[in-house]
Amino acid sequence: MTNSGLMKRLGRMLTEDLDEIEDDRIQRECQQPGAQRAVDCTRGDEATMVGELRSVETRSKTTKTGVVAEFFDGTDTVILKWMGRNRIPGIEPGRRLTVRGRVASVDGAKVMYNPYYELHTVDE
Repeated sequence: MTNSGLMKRLGRMLTEDLDEIEDDRIQRECQQPGAQRAVDCTRGDEATMVGELRSVETRSKTTKTGVVAEFFDGTDTVILKWMGRNRIPGIEPGRRLTVRGRVASVDGAKVMYNPYYELHTVDE
C-alpha cells in the first residue's frame, strides 16, 4: 500500500462515524454470489441474504413463542422469527449466517418467519 493510501485510510478511520465503518465492513464481508441486499428486498420477495446477528432474544420455555433475532447485512435490518422454539444452537449475537425465506412486513419492519439458515464458520 502506498503512503498516500495509508494516510487516506487513517484519515477516514479518524473522521468517519464508527457505526458507518462497521456497516461498511459488514456489507463488504456479506457480499456473496446469489445473495440479495436486505435494503433491496420488499414484502413478498423470496430472498437469500448473508449477514450477522446483532441480537437474539429467546422466549420462555413454557410459552415456546419463538426465537427472535435482529439480522443485519450492512444495508438494512431484517427481524428473523423462528416460531415454537425456545432456543436454537448457534443462533447467537455476532454470528454470521445465510438466511433464505419470504420477506414480510410488520409495522414497517422487514421480517422473515421460520427462515432456512446456514451458519458460517468463524473464518468465513
